[in-house]
Amino acid sequence: MICSTLRRVGHVHIYLVRKASGVSKGHHQQTVGSRPDASEFAARGASGNVLELLGKSYPQDNYSNLSRKVLSRVGRNLHNQQYHPLWLIKERVKEHFYQQYVGRFGTPLFSVYDDLSPVVTTWQNFDSLLIPADHPSRKKGDNYYVNGTHMLRAHTSAHQWDLLHAGLDAFLVVGDVYRRDQIDSQHYPVFHQLEGVRLFSKHELFTSIKDGESLQLFEQSSRSAYKQETHTMEATKLVEFDLKQTLTRLVTHLFGDAGAQDQIGWAFGLGLERLAMILYDIPDIRLFWSEDERFLKQFRVSDINQKVKFQPLSKYPAVINDISFWLPSENYTENDFYDLVRTIGGDLVEKVELIDKFEHPKTHKTSHCYRITYRHMERTLSQREVRRVHQAVQEAAVQLLGVEGRF
Repeated sequence: MICSTLRRVGHVHIYLVRKASGVSKGHHQQTVGSRPDASEFAARGASGNVLELLGKSYPQDNYSNLSRKVLSRVGRNLHNQQYHPLWLIKERVKEHFYQQYVGRFGTPLFSVYDDLSPVVTTWQNFDSLLIPADHPSRKKGDNYYVNGTHMLRAHTSAHQWDLLHAGLDAFLVVGDVYRRDQIDSQHYPVFHQLEGVRLFSKHELFTSIKDGESLQLFEQSSRSAYKQETHTMEATKLVEFDLKQTLTRLVTHLFGDAGAQDQIGWAFGLGLERLAMILYDIPDIRLFWSEDERFLKQFRVSDINQKVKFQPLSKYPAVINDISFWLPSENYTENDFYDLVRTIGGDLVEKVELIDKFEHPKTHKTSHCYRITYRHMERTLSQREVRRVHQAVQEAAVQLLGVEGRF
C-alpha cells in the first residue's frame, strides 16, 4: 500500500451529566444475578446531555450511539498492561523494529506511539485518509460515534495525518479500536491494532541502486492539495519490495521459519488479537478481557519471546436461547441488535447467529430468528439466570429497536 495520509487529540472515569438536573450516572457494572434493565443498553443521550470521557466533555446528539458496554472498555489499554498477551505481542514487535531498523545515530529508526486517545474527530478517522463523505464505512451501523464530530477510532490510521505532519517518517502506532460487528469467538467491538508507516525520500530509496541518481519518485503529472503525482514504476516496485521484506522479517521474528510531501512510502496494519490467538492458541477473543488469574498468570514470562501455549480453563456448558421478531419498516440494522445483546448480556454471550429469515407473503413483513449462545468463561450458568438476561434482551429489542416480538 502506498501511504498518502493523522491528528492527535488511561483509566477512564465515565459518567453522563444531564444539564437540566446536574445528576450524574456512575460507571455501571452488571451482575448476572440481577435483572438487566433495558435502559442500560445505551449511554447515548438526546440533545442536551453531555458525555464525560477521558477527561473531556462531549455534547450528545442524534449521532451518539455509544453503549455502556463499549464505554466500559475505553481506557483499559490492554496493550499497555504488563504481561498481558497483547502487551507481549506489542513488545515483541517493538523489539524487532528497534533491533532491525536503526537510524544514522544508532537510535531506533521507528518511534512508537501507544497511548494516543481513542477519541478522534470524524475528520481524523475518515477525511484525513481521503475517505469520501458518502462512503459506506462511515455508517452509524458500523461505528461508535460520540457525536456528529467525534467518534471512537475505527482504526489506528486515524493518527497518520497528525504524525506525518509532525515531521515523522517512520513510526508504529498501537491502540484500541472500535467497530460494531457480529458476535462470535473471533469478533469483539473493541480490538487492538498495530500499524507501521515508513516514508522514503528520493535519496533514501535510490541510494543503493545502480545509476539511482537518474531515477525519480514521480512521473510528470499534476499534483493537487490532496494527491501527489503518479509514482514511477521504479519507485513503486522498490517500496513494494521494502514492505514485503519488512513484513517477512516481522513474521519470521514472531512465528519463526514455519501526507508525505516529496516522499513516498508504505503502511501496514496488524490485529494484535489475531496474532495472539495464533501464537498462544487462545480460542476465544473474550478471554483477552478476563481478569481471571488462571488466564493471566500463563503469560507472566521472564522473556517476551518465550513460547506460551494457552492451557484452556474448564469448558463450561453453553445455554442456548432463540429470539425471533418482526423487523420495523425502517432503521433496523443487525449491528444494532448485536450491540444490544452484547451490552445487556455482556461477556456471557459467546455467539449470536441469524438462523432464519422469513417474509410474510401477505404483509411482506420480515422476521428474523437469532440463536444466542450464553457461556460463562469461569463457571456454569443456570437456565434461570440466563432467562433473566434473555428476557431483558427481548424487552430491550422491542423498546429500543422497534421490533415486534414473536416470543
